Formats: sequence, C-alpha cells, structure tokens
Amino acid sequence: MAGETGNEIPFVASLLLACNSFLVSLSESPLMSLLVELIEKMLVLVGAPDSFVPSAIDTSRSVVVISLTLVSYYIFFGKRHSRKRRRLATELQVAHEKLHYLQEQVLKESDSSNKEVRIFLDGAFDMMHYGHMNAFRLAKSLGTHLVVGVNSDKSITSCKGKPLMNDDERLTMVSACKFVDDVVPDCPYIMNKEYLDYVIDKYSIDYVVHGDDPCFVDGKDVYAAAKAADKFRTIPRTEGVSTTDIVGRMLLLTKEHHLHGGLGSQSKFLTTSRMLTLFSADVQPPTKEMRVIYIDGAWDLYHPGHVAILKAAKARGDYLIVGIHGDAVVNRQMGANFPLLNLHERVLSILGCRFVDDVLIDAPYNVSREMIASLNISEVVHGTVYDDIGSNRNDDSRYKEAKDLGLLSVLTSPCDFRLENIVYRIQENQEMFQARFKRKKEAENDHYQEKYGQNSIDNMTNTTDK
Repeated sequence: MAGETGNEIPFVASLLLACNSFLVSLSESPLMSLLVELIEKMLVLVGAPDSFVPSAIDTSRSVVVISLTLVSYYIFFGKRHSRKRRRLATELQVAHEKLHYLQEQVLKESDSSNKEVRIFLDGAFDMMHYGHMNAFRLAKSLGTHLVVGVNSDKSITSCKGKPLMNDDERLTMVSACKFVDDVVPDCPYIMNKEYLDYVIDKYSIDYVVHGDDPCFVDGKDVYAAAKAADKFRTIPRTEGVSTTDIVGRMLLLTKEHHLHGGLGSQSKFLTTSRMLTLFSADVQPPTKEMRVIYIDGAWDLYHPGHVAILKAAKARGDYLIVGIHGDAVVNRQMGANFPLLNLHERVLSILGCRFVDDVLIDAPYNVSREMIASLNISEVVHGTVYDDIGSNRNDDSRYKEAKDLGLLSVLTSPCDFRLENIVYRIQENQEMFQARFKRKKEAENDHYQEKYGQNSIDNMTNTTDK
C-alpha cells in the first residue's frame, strides 16, 4: 500500500507541475499579453479600480477553465441538442405537410362548385428534374389549373449567371410536364409588384405559389402584394435534389448516387412508396383494344431529346410504356459515373412526362418474347439519336426477338439533343460551374446546418429553383 502511494504522489505532483508550467508559458505568450492589455483597457473604460485588473497568470487560468468547460459541455450535452434539433426539424417538416394537406382541403371545400382555381408558379427550372416536377404537382394540388412562368435567359444571367439550358430548352421541358397546364415565357427572375399584378390580371390567377423559403429583393418581400390580397400560398420543399447537386455529380465524378442491391447508397433523395404513388396517381392500365408501344433506355438527366422521342413514340399508339434500365446496366454501357441520376430519380422524372402512360422499373436490357407477351406490346421502338457516352450505339442484338416478331420500328429522332450536350456545356465552362457549385453548396450547407444541425451532405437541397 505504501509503495502504491509513493508511486502515486510523484505522478500527481508531476501532473500539477506540468499544468503549472503550461499556464506559465501560456501567460508569457504574446497572445495572452494582448488579451490582458485588452481586458485592462476595458476595465479602465468602465471605471474599475486597478486592483480589479487580472494578472497574466490569472487570465491564463480563466481561459483554460472556460475552454475545458465548453469542451466538456459539448462532449456531454452537444449531441443531445443536435438530436433534439433534428427531431424538431422532422416535426416541422411533418407540420408543413399537414398544413399543405389542410390548405388543399380548404380550397376543395370552398370550390366544391367545380369552379376553376388557377395557380401561378414561376422559376428558372434549369436542367429539369423530378424536384421541379414535384413542385408543379404540389402547386397544382392547390387548385385545378397550373400556369408556370419560366424566367428568361437574360434575367437569369443578370441575377445569378448564365443558365445551362436556353429559353427554348427550358420551355420544352416545363411544357412536357403532366402537372403543367399553361406556360408563360420570358418571366423576370425578380418578380416585382407590377409584373405580379400583370400576371394575376392577364391569366386570371387565384393564387400565386412559391416555396416555403422567404423571397426578398432589396429588403422587400417580392410576394407582398399577393399576400396582402390573400392570393399567396406556399408549398413545402422537395428535399433531396437540386440542379446544384446534379452539376456536382458531374464535377465530382462519384458514383455515390447509384443504387446498390436495390437500395439507395448515398443518394440524398429518399424514395418512398408515397412519392411514387403521387407521381403515378393518374396511371391506368391499358385496355385490350389499345395499341401498346414500348421504348426503353437509361433516360439519364431527362432532357429535350427525351421529350421529343417520347412524344414521337406515343404518337405511334394509344398507350406508351417506358422501360428504365437499372444503374448497373447503364453504368456498364456508359461507364464513368453514369447514370448521373439513380434509378428511382430517373423513374420519377419519366413518370412526370405527359406523353408517358406507365414505366417498367429496372427494365431488362434484352427485350424478350415473354416480356412482349406479358405487357401486351404491339410495337417496340427506339430512336436514331443515343445518349451514347462510352456506349455501343450499334448494339441492336437486344431487340432481336422483337425484330423476329416483326414488332421493331426505328424512329427518326425529332431532336438531336443528347446527354453529352449538357456534359460538354459544363466542361466548356468548368471553372464557372465549379465556382457556382461551391457558392451554392456553401449556402445549402448553411441552410441545412440551421435547419437540421447537419451538413447538407447528410440532408437535402432546395428545389423551388429561385
């Protein structure tokens, strides 16, 4: 026992000597001298006596104690607060969804006489994705007729830089969404009162809709006039995708967004059966007398070329089924980090197209006789323009059985727009997009740090595109 005590005392003494030595060296540092000088000046300003001025060693002790206290608090209580913050953020999101549902019910009750309720929503909608489509769906659910304003190239460029897609391309994409009834071109990026009044009057708008994030320009609420007239409604964010995120996938060349074993790996979008159900709410099975057309592909980064060929395919019959290949199949054909959108994300994008009646999820690469019979397919078609980065466009062996049955048709693609057009535009202006990506990612991180107490890589991104 005595031996143990004898060993313990020198250890404690050594520890105390080391702490004291550290405090002395800290008190003699230039930084501590500055801090003491600053404290002394502050005390003189408030009229404190000289005896109140702490010594350098006292200040050093205070700094160490405060630092240890803060570190201890973070270790023992910091995570608890983060968990509480995330829980409250989840509850807030649920409350937003409930509020939106109640708004829908109130509007339906007040307009039970089948009166048309016209909704207006505006945005840039650059590089159209399912997040934009879900914003359209949510806006449309507040009324019966959705009018979408598409910001002009000129106004977007002057406010935040040149968009990736031009006016015609963005108008094509918005017009092809099944949730959109009318499109207004050349909308200003900054919506002032005069333009808002013009839109409400010209298009007989009942409600102006925007995301639930505030929109201020020069310190003024852009939608103040609509709010004053009780014509403003909000929709919750579609979390998990943004144009910034998609551009980032191209710049970073990662495969974290792919699906592995049918489950999402690192994709920030959380696919739920509810979301798939909402997007396919109007899907009806084909009747026996319908002519069923089948077209398949990757459909990565849904773009104007896809819209054109889907429209042409639908014109061949009464019912269009679109096959969407899985991530592994697409990556095997295209290489690199393709597809840029994972299977679930691509399914929602295609389901949002007005020319599509149904989709075949994770479609077989080879079109078999059994599949043709099972889906009652009358004709299998494919275009002449391919999203063929790294792929073999001449591989038509997968259509052999459809060809043998006399059911294969090759459609001249109405549009030569391809995925590589988008990739090349980003590559040509890589420095600009990298800088823009960094800025927007930092802004998103700040937003989600405030909302969830986490970095946005663990959370979601805004898709109201404003």
